[in-house]
Amino acid sequence: MTGFRRGVRLGIDVGKARVGVARCDPDGMLAVPVETVPRGRSTIPRIVELVADYEPLEILVGLPISLSGSETASTSDAREVAGQIAQATGLPVRLVDERLSTVSAHAALRDSGRTQRNSRKLVDQVAAVVLLQQAIDVEKSTGNPAGALHNPPEPV
Repeated sequence: MTGFRRGVRLGIDVGKARVGVARCDPDGMLAVPVETVPRGRSTIPRIVELVADYEPLEILVGLPISLSGSETASTSDAREVAGQIAQATGLPVRLVDERLSTVSAHAALRDSGRTQRNSRKLVDQVAAVVLLQQAIDVEKSTGNPAGALHNPPEPV
């Protein structure tokens, strides 16, 4: 484990209707689903509660970039939510490329015998697990944290 920083991490998959949350153990052995948080006024306060429960070293937010590498409306939305989380928690928030995490999550749920309809609420959690596990694997193999640190703009 070259340069892996020990500590719990939270993975966040931002969707239009729901936000999937996952966590890993302090040694980064396994990412597991935590919950699906509905999007709305209570989203950030609930994430703050989860931060208090799990005391993560940092938060990894999936950055949905198109397969061609360009940004989309969802990319802007994820950046905005990442900024809100950073401001509300005071923790480092890293933006991690999650191009295929939702696709991987749907495939994993389909392989486990779930239909798309009965896995809607789970898919966000599974996507958060996928992006968090990928980030852990990157840090373990390279010694560098995955993604880019989100720097919230200075208050005006």
